[in-house]
Amino acid sequence: MFETRITKMIGTKYPIFQGGMAWIADATLASAVSNAGGLGIIAAGNAPAEWVREEIRRAKELTDKPFGVNIMLLSPYADEVAKIVAEEKVKVVTTGAGNPSKYIELWKKNGTIVIPVVPSVALARRVEKYGADAIIAEGGESGGHVGELTTMALVPQVVDAVNIPVIAAGGIGDGRGFAAALMLGAEGVQLGTRFLVAKECTVHENYKKMVLKAKDIDTVVTGRFTGHPVRILFNKLARVMLQMEKEGVDIEKFEEIGKGSLKRAVKEGDIENGSVMAGQIAGLVKKEETCSEIIEDLVKGAEDTIKNMVKNYIKED
Repeated sequence: MFETRITKMIGTKYPIFQGGMAWIADATLASAVSNAGGLGIIAAGNAPAEWVREEIRRAKELTDKPFGVNIMLLSPYADEVAKIVAEEKVKVVTTGAGNPSKYIELWKKNGTIVIPVVPSVALARRVEKYGADAIIAEGGESGGHVGELTTMALVPQVVDAVNIPVIAAGGIGDGRGFAAALMLGAEGVQLGTRFLVAKECTVHENYKKMVLKAKDIDTVVTGRFTGHPVRILFNKLARVMLQMEKEGVDIEKFEEIGKGSLKRAVKEGDIENGSVMAGQIAGLVKKEETCSEIIEDLVKGAEDTIKNMVKNYIKED
């Protein structure tokens, strides 16, 4: 039912991407998502390039299905990781925090499908011009680094502005969100927070529990004045950061507080002094499931939502 240009292009069963969550999305999670019919994505984040190569090779051992790598373009290792993605002939590369145009020719020459994450129509048009194969339009409801536009506002404007397929991201956590994204013109969806609590996800148990306990109003955005705002669950670190912003501290001092904070939460389980990145959809996530169960739920939920909509709201004259 959900065959789109995205599934045809990549060769996945469903147009469902797992988000590239730094320090979280490794080969174990990515391969599980791919084996379940979606597109699993290894997050390079700020990790050394050789770690990324090892994870790519490990994913190849764990799945024979397509998977991708996400590159954070602000990373000091971005140039090296970009070359590794080409050398390893990874099926898909997604990018965030910048414009990937300088790498696109290299990737496409080696058969990699290029899908940048964008927060605006302007960047969507720019990356299409430089040869992107598709676009992930990510609204500010998502966890981690965010833009200002919501998914509801951003996705249809990006769909109207470009000719390549659009994947919707931000605030999507179940089949209803999947169906809504398709109604907005998207041809696929990307989820981060829902997969964060997957049984195959290796994030610290404290992190998972905090997400599972989260309510609808438990996320906050910090660092807007730096130009790199981040959505996290409210904790001691968030309280300190918000107070620093209120006091008007300089950017360097503010960023020093956040340095290494995501890794502290993910690897050490420090959910008070660590950065617990999660989207506004966290309040919908109530249980830990396998990646296969998550994808089955998304697909069935979307099918049921669309069928019910047709049955209850579309009347023949």
